[in-house]
Amino acid sequence: MDQIRVLIVDDSAFMRMVLKDIIDKEPDMKVVGLAKDGIEAVEKALSLNPDVITLDVEMPKKNGLDALSEIMLKSPTRVIMVSSLTSKEASITIECLEKGAFDFIQKPAGSTSWTIRDVQDELLIKIRESMNVSIEKLKSIHFVGSKKIKKSARVNILGEKVVLIASSTGGPRSLDVIIPQLPENLNVPIIIVQHMPAGFTASLAYRLDKISNLKVKEAEEGEFLQKNVVYIAPGDFHLGLKQEDHKIKLFLDKSDKINNVRPSADFTFDLAAEIFKENSLAVILTGMGRDGAKGAFKVKHYGGKVIAESKETSVVYGMPKIVAQEGYADFVLPNYDIAEKILEILTDQSRGIKR
Repeated sequence: MDQIRVLIVDDSAFMRMVLKDIIDKEPDMKVVGLAKDGIEAVEKALSLNPDVITLDVEMPKKNGLDALSEIMLKSPTRVIMVSSLTSKEASITIECLEKGAFDFIQKPAGSTSWTIRDVQDELLIKIRESMNVSIEKLKSIHFVGSKKIKKSARVNILGEKVVLIASSTGGPRSLDVIIPQLPENLNVPIIIVQHMPAGFTASLAYRLDKISNLKVKEAEEGEFLQKNVVYIAPGDFHLGLKQEDHKIKLFLDKSDKINNVRPSADFTFDLAAEIFKENSLAVILTGMGRDGAKGAFKVKHYGGKVIAESKETSVVYGMPKIVAQEGYADFVLPNYDIAEKILEILTDQSRGIKR
């Protein structure tokens, strides 16, 4: 089997050395080049034609976002961003995910060889997983034409309902298509469980809020669920719901990972389905693994509806594929048709089951 050819881009000589050491120890990978800034990254992407690039976010001469944009234009490649946990870098990282990067890893605080090795398994998994994704999909998915729903679209919602969304790898791009299409008077709360580390979910919420009709925010401990607000589960916390004084309160939970992730969609969906029963609508978007499958089953058990993103627009057709294969999905749709279907279901206009 051919080795995966990797180009490492980082302005730190130490980081380049550590990443090279991690990758070169794998029999199915080899480092074919090193670059110390964004300009060199673009040059070597063109000359070496690597399979995968690990790309630092903050660099001299040309930052990771600018380098990524040029690489995706001139020599489209699978790119994994390497980001420090600062508000600036987290914000740029989210933008990179929306503009063609496959995924990202977080640089551990301190960046010593010991702390870097804490994330080596995640890096290696993502390098291998990226090889299952077509370059064409990474190039085109950001430019999927969406049908804009008017800001003041008439929505006639009966009863208390909730929309639950699970997403992982490729999720920010699908959310970027779906959430801005929804009207400001949707009249239901939306809860998003996106697999991301602490710090990055706040940047995701901020970016989505800027381009959406609805208010988008990172969920906080103890706040009450409100209509016309999109809540994003904070990184490294499960997000729960409980009834209190005829209201629904959100809480953050640090219990063990579920499906090897925290936040887990299964954790949130399970509790939400118990409260909202047949008035739950679950949406399972692109991502690795099977998180959301048990939650989708729970929603179906209580008579709620489930939408799974189709292979056509999923960066990784993992989570939605399992939901569809196990028979939990009422609808399997490309991301650009999901907002319209959400509105149909919420307003009881939906008829029949489509696959």
